[in-house]
Amino acid sequence: MKDSAPRILLVEDDDAVRLGVEQALELADLPVTAFAAAEPALAALGREGGDLLVTDVRLPGMDGLALLRAALEHDPDLPVILMTGHGDIAMAVGAMRDGAYDFIEKPFASDRLVATVTRALEKRRLAAEVGVLRRALTRQDGLDAVLLGRSPAMMAVKHLIRQVADTGADVLILGETGSGKEMVARALHQFSNRAAKPFVAINCGAIPDSMVESELFGHEAGAFTGAARTRIGKLEFADGGTVFLDEIESMPLAAQVKLLRVLQDRRVERLGANRSIALDIRFVAATKEDLGALSKQGRFREDLYFRLNVVPLALPPLRDRREDIALLLDHFLLLAADRLGRPPALVPAADRQALLAHDWPGNVRELRNAADRAALGLPALMRGAAVVEAGLAAQVEAFERQLIRIALMEMQGDVAAAADRLGVPRKTLYDKLKRLAIDMDDFRPSRPVR
Repeated sequence: MKDSAPRILLVEDDDAVRLGVEQALELADLPVTAFAAAEPALAALGREGGDLLVTDVRLPGMDGLALLRAALEHDPDLPVILMTGHGDIAMAVGAMRDGAYDFIEKPFASDRLVATVTRALEKRRLAAEVGVLRRALTRQDGLDAVLLGRSPAMMAVKHLIRQVADTGADVLILGETGSGKEMVARALHQFSNRAAKPFVAINCGAIPDSMVESELFGHEAGAFTGAARTRIGKLEFADGGTVFLDEIESMPLAAQVKLLRVLQDRRVERLGANRSIALDIRFVAATKEDLGALSKQGRFREDLYFRLNVVPLALPPLRDRREDIALLLDHFLLLAADRLGRPPALVPAADRQALLAHDWPGNVRELRNAADRAALGLPALMRGAAVVEAGLAAQVEAFERQLIRIALMEMQGDVAAAADRLGVPRKTLYDKLKRLAIDMDDFRPSRPVR
């Protein structure tokens, strides 16, 4: 939606009702262009576009449902609010499945009208922002497309990557859990002259101590009980490429001795072999611990620490680059929508403020999980991760909202089926949808392309 005032189109053939709706919206600083019939409104929409259409269902000539279909042909993302009489509610619910944003039953209070229109415009605005973000991400290339972030801390990280990526120098990445250490390692590989060769990621904490040497260095047939065939180790497999040693602090001390030798000589010797094999490998190690302190405690070899620490690269935690949170959140929301086959989730402004204020102990990984939850219609910040303690009423309301959203998601937006699932009358559920400001558009299957 444009930065100027939103363009609202109103269609109502009853002069008194049309005037009343105009006045209510204009008093709320929501200027509106009114029409007494559908045909001139549709023509205006085609000429000048619009941000929201509010229309009565029963109109002379083209009715509101035909106008809804024609308007969505012109602009599939246009929010359309239907004004209905009591007898038209079932029909209006069906129209919502066909793409209407919401409906309001006559007679309605001005504040209810204004609230519905405001929510629809906010959804339109957020949808436009998602489109802008998607286009901006598409235009990014190189390192900026791989490592998102414009904060000074991330710009410094990307500058260092550009400096050393093509040098072949070993790099030690320092960062908290979930801060993106493997992404940085992959970027170092991708933007080096080794990009066409293997990138081998090894989680040193996930390999049993008894298998570390065999996994890394390989073995000859008969080297130990059960070694029926010669096996190439991960280091030999990565020849010409990059080896990423994640959680290097958890590598057993005995294996550290052999790894040090490989780092120094760039040669590997399989278990049970009598000759060594020359390798062309770049090592990138990562740790969440202070290896210098661990070496002083005898828990990590000091000589290996110094050998790995050729180019130290400190990755900032997410709380120290809060200006990147909004960009990362929107990026993860788009990824989640594509992966889950759902329309991009639109996080309200108040929830975004809570996300910006959160400390993110799990860093970027925690933010990605929050985006996945939002894409599924769940609270982005789950219980225990709230920024402020909520009162009992607020917690009950949040729990009720979550249960309703889950039922609607399972029933694909079918309110009647969701009401049966929750064991409440349909009218009660409709009342709760209004009170809890639950957007039905989040739960409908995507419309087929016409």
